[in-house]
Amino acid sequence: MTEVERKFLVTSEDFKLEATNQFQIVQGFLNTHPERTVRIRVNGDIGYITVKGLSSDSGASRYEWEQEIPIQEAQDLLRLCETPLLEKTRHEIPFGTVIFEVDEFKGDNDGLIVAEVELTKESDHFEKPDWLGDEVTGQIKYYNSQLVKNPYKSWWFN
Repeated sequence: MTEVERKFLVTSEDFKLEATNQFQIVQGFLNTHPERTVRIRVNGDIGYITVKGLSSDSGASRYEWEQEIPIQEAQDLLRLCETPLLEKTRHEIPFGTVIFEVDEFKGDNDGLIVAEVELTKESDHFEKPDWLGDEVTGQIKYYNSQLVKNPYKSWWFN
């Protein structure tokens, strides 16, 4: 299945006033190769394994396969993942015809807030809320798999 997703920085915490759901997520990567990633995620009491392929030239589309797995298996697999694990709070915000997923990162990525919107095709038009900032779709440093290797806090020194 091809996932189409655009990613943006968030300019304020106003999105929290519009959020309808909030989840605590812990995830790790068994593989962070640029052409394929294998992610393990625990979202509340649900576990997932996800495989993602190489992004399109725009960075908005790529192959994604995801399967729910038992929570205990996900927790066991997290122990095999590259370190550190990534922790974040995800907020879901319906806006117009789409749902934005806003991730507030923790730990070494504290201070980074990124919004994602899934679309059916790259050319889909959608309304943008006032708190949505610069688009970072396709900028590899914002990929979760790269935030493990090169966390946000290290950007201030480069």
